[in-house]
Amino acid sequence: MDTLAAQVGEALKAHGMMLATAESCTGGGVAQAVTDIAGSSEWFERGFVTYTNQAKVEMLGVRQSTLDAYGAVSEMTVREMAAGAISHSHAHIALAVSGIAGPSGGTPDKPVGTVWFAWAFRHGDVQVSRFQLVGDRAAVRAQSIEIALMGVLDSLKNLSKTT
Repeated sequence: MDTLAAQVGEALKAHGMMLATAESCTGGGVAQAVTDIAGSSEWFERGFVTYTNQAKVEMLGVRQSTLDAYGAVSEMTVREMAAGAISHSHAHIALAVSGIAGPSGGTPDKPVGTVWFAWAFRHGDVQVSRFQLVGDRAAVRAQSIEIALMGVLDSLKNLSKTT
């Protein structure tokens, strides 16, 4: 994970950008992974751990109506989480992650291992992905951290191609 987090840091520095995180099921694991890298204050602005719906509303501005209609583990919620992380920080790019790590909490529509991700730029471009991960709670969380960081790298690579 250190290698991936360091790559994210190098890419952010190369673009002169800062990252913010909005995490639910990972419980701050993405922020921990990036702050394990010496010098990360050059490219990591802040992290929000919004484990409850109330925290998502209060800290990130996720609308209660979104949570009521779609639930915390949904495309609409991670979109709003990422947008909230951008608007409540000085970051240029934000990632959001919300999922069901297990071992309980799954439903037929959203089984354990369902995780939604969003990556948003301050200028408005947002990418969203849903993954169905396998493994125990620790494995789902570890995979989620890796996917979140890979998404930042991919977003920055795509940005490079368009500029």
